[in-house]
Amino acid sequence: MKLGIYTNARKDLSFEEFLDYAKDLGAEMVELGCGEESGFAHCDPEVLLNDEAAFARYAEALSRRRLRVSALSCHGNPVAADPSLAAFSDRCMRNAVLLAEKMRLDTINCFSGCPGSGASRLANWVTVGWPMDYPQLYRWQWNEVLVPYWKDFAAFARAHGILHVALEMHPGQMCYNPKTVKRLRAEAGDNIGVNLDFSHLLWQRMEPDLVIEELRGMIWHMHVKDIAFQERQVRENGLINFHYFDESEKRPWNFRCIGYGHDLGWWGRVFAALRRGGYDYVASVEYECEITSADFGIRSSLERLASILPRDSLGDPGFWRDRAAAQRNLLDQKYGVGEER
Repeated sequence: MKLGIYTNARKDLSFEEFLDYAKDLGAEMVELGCGEESGFAHCDPEVLLNDEAAFARYAEALSRRRLRVSALSCHGNPVAADPSLAAFSDRCMRNAVLLAEKMRLDTINCFSGCPGSGASRLANWVTVGWPMDYPQLYRWQWNEVLVPYWKDFAAFARAHGILHVALEMHPGQMCYNPKTVKRLRAEAGDNIGVNLDFSHLLWQRMEPDLVIEELRGMIWHMHVKDIAFQERQVRENGLINFHYFDESEKRPWNFRCIGYGHDLGWWGRVFAALRRGGYDYVASVEYECEITSADFGIRSSLERLASILPRDSLGDPGFWRDRAAAQRNLLDQKYGVGEER
């Protein structure tokens, strides 16, 4: 696997300053934020798609530092109830596709989005099956809004060589767990998959091994970010939270850098499960920690990752294959059990 950094944590740095920063910290890949929540500070597709000189300088800056791009990321709401917001998100995502094609990448990261409720101009995330208004709204959101949009967008991405549209499973989005991603994939196409970020799954009480097993073959990118629970808040008010991040003491859980939530043994087991499931790409550090600065959080995360991340290639398991074959042959010769096995 490769060490990576998501650029949106250091919007205070210019693009080339960020590349030097990432290289100095030992990163091998960078995930470029290119719109909406990610911002345009380090990647503006509308400039790079229309200014060949700017694109050439951009590509040269990456090449000179031998940094690869893991994905282009834009996180908005392309099915927003407000038509102007939906159009802006859609434009950002399509620009990401076109720029990824130009950069010879095959992966973009984004959200599925969440529609409103008919006349509403605000998102409406349905999480319960009663009263019956909710399942009716949920069916309308899926069948009339989400699926038609994503069928069209997935086809557009595929036509431009984007094999991996990696959705971040995030509460507040229509695709927030393995079941909903797999449902959309079945409807829209097999270039729909996952940008895996356990920080959004842990407070929903999902088990990493089960999530990885369920999503085998469709995990195409990964954010490394953790959470920590405030047990008193959990016991008093549950896990559903309405307080924003500047009210961390009132929240049942908060984002943390690795090492400040679950221990490194836990993360080691996650990476072991990912490799066993066939994932061998990037571990991209996303900084949103409540207790550290961006610089310290990124540095400490990369240092900890470097100590546990399997950095070699999975490759051909020749050692174990050859050893197993030799031992089986020996047993066959000694005990004659080969035909019975």
